[in-house]
Amino acid sequence: MGPTASGKTDLAIALTEVLPCELISVDSALVYRGLDIGSAKPDTKTLAAHPHALVDICDPGEAYSAASFRRDALIEMERIAAAGNIPLLVGGTMLYFKALMDGLADMPSADPQVREAIEALAAREGWPAVHAELALVDPESAGQIHPNHSQRLSRALEVFKVSGKTMSQLRAEQGQAELPYTVHQFAIAPAQRSVLHSRIALRLRQMFDNGFVDEVRGLMARGDLHADLPAIRAVGYRQVWQHLHGEFDLETAYERALIASRQLAKRQLTWLRGWEGLHWIDSELPRNTQLTNVIKQMSLP
Repeated sequence: MGPTASGKTDLAIALTEVLPCELISVDSALVYRGLDIGSAKPDTKTLAAHPHALVDICDPGEAYSAASFRRDALIEMERIAAAGNIPLLVGGTMLYFKALMDGLADMPSADPQVREAIEALAAREGWPAVHAELALVDPESAGQIHPNHSQRLSRALEVFKVSGKTMSQLRAEQGQAELPYTVHQFAIAPAQRSVLHSRIALRLRQMFDNGFVDEVRGLMARGDLHADLPAIRAVGYRQVWQHLHGEFDLETAYERALIASRQLAKRQLTWLRGWEGLHWIDSELPRNTQLTNVIKQMSLP
């Protein structure tokens, strides 16, 4: 695990060269075909040499959920373990990791009218007002969701309004599923936040230089995609999509994507700081030292 641009994929690939590991992607953007440059998807050559399960499994017009991920990841983990190898999950979508580790409760189906009412409240008073309303009925969920994380806020409040029960209550009632594996959890990140910010800025600039805008233009040209789809809401894609719709110029799109990327990294680090049983790896250490730290923690020879 780790924040965006922290070096997760490079470390995971290095681990496959010293341990009998097979990779499973834990990334809500990499599941989509055609989201390549802006998602920092490993290139074709890398994927051929080091296959990642759960990459390119969905069309951008489809919605892929944490529940879908848990189902698919468990299938891949069982396949890899049955072959005598180690499932190595790598990515930065913390909600997916949490769903895998803790299980998922059955939640009520979406209610368009309730959702519209919540979005209307947000339009009038802002998402912090929605967060405040959620805190009154479900303080536990509100404490885990940033006031500006619109999608998660809307869903948590919608669950309560539709069912009369909070997400926290539903999860507690249905219990948690325990994985049938010994799990070792690692997070990689630079010790200094400034280093991470520099890496994020460099990678984003490279994306723009390498054709990110043309990639989004190609998605838009399909004609069947829209801004509310999870794929198009991904960090970077949303901002370039808005630029191509004429909402602001390209440099503004870059600056907004940079801010969104930094905010994503901050949310990821917040998740990780509260994660139990996590072992940290400094991304600035030499690769051999990183590998030694992982193998030592796993008590492997």
